[in-house]
Amino acid sequence: MSAQEPVLARAHGPSVLSANMRTTPEDFLVEELPGFEPSGSGEHLLLTIEKRGMNTAFAARRIAEWAGVGEVAIGYAGLKDRNAVTRQRFSVHLPKRVAPDLAALETGGDDGERLRVLEHTWHARKLPRGALAGNRFVLVLREVAGERAAIESRLLAIAERGVPNYFGEQRFGRDGDNVANALAMFGGRRVRREQRSLLLSAARSELFNRALAMRVAAGNWDRALDGEVWTLDGSRSVFGPEPFSEELAQRLAVFDIHPSGPLWGRGDLRSQGAAAELELSALAGDDALALRAGLESEGLKQERRALRLKPDDLSWRWLDDDAAGPDVLQLAFSLPQGTYATVVLAELGDVRALGRSG
Repeated sequence: MSAQEPVLARAHGPSVLSANMRTTPEDFLVEELPGFEPSGSGEHLLLTIEKRGMNTAFAARRIAEWAGVGEVAIGYAGLKDRNAVTRQRFSVHLPKRVAPDLAALETGGDDGERLRVLEHTWHARKLPRGALAGNRFVLVLREVAGERAAIESRLLAIAERGVPNYFGEQRFGRDGDNVANALAMFGGRRVRREQRSLLLSAARSELFNRALAMRVAAGNWDRALDGEVWTLDGSRSVFGPEPFSEELAQRLAVFDIHPSGPLWGRGDLRSQGAAAELELSALAGDDALALRAGLESEGLKQERRALRLKPDDLSWRWLDDDAAGPDVLQLAFSLPQGTYATVVLAELGDVRALGRSG
């Protein structure tokens, strides 16, 4: 896969590199940033796990087998890919507060799978989805083709201005067919209950991406339009529309607030004026109208999402791989919950993932 398919409008100009990613799991390191401090007591064993070559669902099943409990007793905050080294929390409901041997949980097979327990403590409640502040990424890009000066200039621009907050390709299915399947579902095709929520998310994400792509193409994705609705940084709270003021301009400049786009559903579009006109124009095609109608029929309500994403603590360095060989670039940055590292990479250029995610 490339960093994003299809390629959506880039905010910072044409591609400045092509590279390979996920050559090995170690090239894609993800660490959850905790959203809370453990209580230190309770019936839930809270494990911080480092895993390689296994996705979150597989690791949860392994933990359930180790603990002798059903999978419903396992909690985790977010989903992580298989072809990566990831560190994340799991909770295990153990009412008798007797933990099995932790060493028996750890694995390291010949197939490259690995699971290690980094920390453990007790907590009062099951770990719910979304209970994390974000994720820290350390990514290695290999076979980098492009001028170093141009690449570093693009990285500086990303650090200063941020990137469009597109939904990443993960939302659209391994083969990118979730939107087509959502349209079929809205047309009457029956789907499994667990698949329905995935297809609804894909439909919403597709519409949001289209509205954002139009603003990127117009050059106003990180600026105020008449009738703008604002989101607070790091929050789902929104406010506006209201007249653009010097105070709002200052808050926009320091990334305290962001322009927003629609997560479609029932009810009136909150934006007004030029902002609403652009959004409705972006979502006026026949398939977009069908997605809008389908989401409304499912009872989802209008919400908003920030159009802008600023990676925190973005840094990079060139690695010495082979004096005569291709360039290797290491990137490190943090992102808030619900955002995607692939959209940061997409602003650089064509980044191909060699290992399958999932």
